[in-house]
Amino acid sequence: MTVKVLIPTPLQKFTNNQATIECVGSSNVDELINALETNCPGIKSRICDETGKPRRFLNLYVNSEDIRFLEGTNTSLQDGDEVSIVPAVAGG
Repeated sequence: MTVKVLIPTPLQKFTNNQATIECVGSSNVDELINALETNCPGIKSRICDETGKPRRFLNLYVNSEDIRFLEGTNTSLQDGDEVSIVPAVAGG
């Protein structure tokens, strides 16, 4: 099973400047994050806080669906899914 992960520019320093990474064998978002850490050391601490939950200023989407409205990091992944890591934007 292969899942495509879209990496935002600020995190691409962990992926050798690649905007897209393919991860194999992850059945949910939590496993995907751990697989990313294995392949791109240091990226997990930028995505997750010290409790292992996604940071508040990052949004994770599976096929354009926000995981906060699905099952969080337990959201299941299927072959061919696309996961987007999107930094939150704020301003005023």
